[in-house]
Amino acid sequence: MAEAYIVGAVRSPIGKKKGGLSGVHPTDLAAHSLKALVERTGIDPAAVDDVIMGCVSQVGPQSMDIARNAWLSAGLPETVPGVSIDRQCGSSQQALHFAAQGVLSGTQDLVVAAGVESMSIVPIGASVSLGVEKGMPFPFGEGWLARYGMQEISQFNGAELMCEKWDLSREELEEYALESHQRAAKAIADGRFKDQIAPLAGVEDDEGPRPDTTLEKMASLKTLREGGRITAATSSQISDGSGAVLVASERAVREHNLTPRARIVTLTVLGDDPVYMLTAPIPATRRALERAGLSIDDIDVVEINEAFAPVPLAWLKEIGADPAKTNPNGGAIALGHPLGGTGAILMTKLLHELERTGGRYGLQTMCEGGGQANVTIIERL
Repeated sequence: MAEAYIVGAVRSPIGKKKGGLSGVHPTDLAAHSLKALVERTGIDPAAVDDVIMGCVSQVGPQSMDIARNAWLSAGLPETVPGVSIDRQCGSSQQALHFAAQGVLSGTQDLVVAAGVESMSIVPIGASVSLGVEKGMPFPFGEGWLARYGMQEISQFNGAELMCEKWDLSREELEEYALESHQRAAKAIADGRFKDQIAPLAGVEDDEGPRPDTTLEKMASLKTLREGGRITAATSSQISDGSGAVLVASERAVREHNLTPRARIVTLTVLGDDPVYMLTAPIPATRRALERAGLSIDDIDVVEINEAFAPVPLAWLKEIGADPAKTNPNGGAIALGHPLGGTGAILMTKLLHELERTGGRYGLQTMCEGGGQANVTIIERL
């Protein structure tokens, strides 16, 4: 049976809104991780079969196939193509799935899976504005509206619905958020991210964590909606960042003298209620574990995207995972969530944490617009 191996993974620092990376063109932000990946793995870049890049808001500076533009911006061979994909927040995790599937199919040997988003330059929701200007309930057509009705479809509404369904109090959310900041601050202080980050524009560390935040400070914030439980403190941060992962076949490993760092165990993607929107990691995780023949107790490190605090909290309740093994170095509440870049960034974090701790299996998942979720399980080698 064919295997797909991860032989390299690198990321930029995650810059906060209007922070140190806010002046970097998105194409150059993506190019930075691509160039660093090539340099760190020592591969001949001309041998790469394809570059698959996740990016959510593919308008303006992130339009016209940013995968191709970033590869060329990095000064890499013109013979290598690129394609940009959008599975909302899971875009670059899906890029990894497509890369691995290309290798597993036997039709490709070296594929780069990457992701990028500059939310300082291209604001969230920028790609929706055209439809609104045209008077359409964009991006929902008549068939969609007939099925789900005219109701609020947003990540904020989904987060509040999750709080209600799983009976999560504002205090629980804020306690989780505080732990995320504390874990991230410790990870940075201990230098855990140094080997995975390629510094850029004078930025060497992730800019988001607030080591001095407190529950009292969080409690003083207004909720995002009247009577709600979600605040900015329990939501992921608006960020800029990129990441890149190199996936190789057994033949490529031999021919290019590469060192496999992890084996792809299983790849799962699943849909759930698009109104709740953020719940799909729960059934998708169950399916992935079943397909892999593993239990959650077999998983040594979990990276689940902290789009909002109720996402990992509900997942922990339903799946029964060990909170200590879940986002051990903090998540998007503290570190930030550069949309299309987050999937590749999380995989880079997951791989390096398995290597740091000597763990065997790692699981990555994230909620995605439309009520979807990808799950990737890897085995450290």
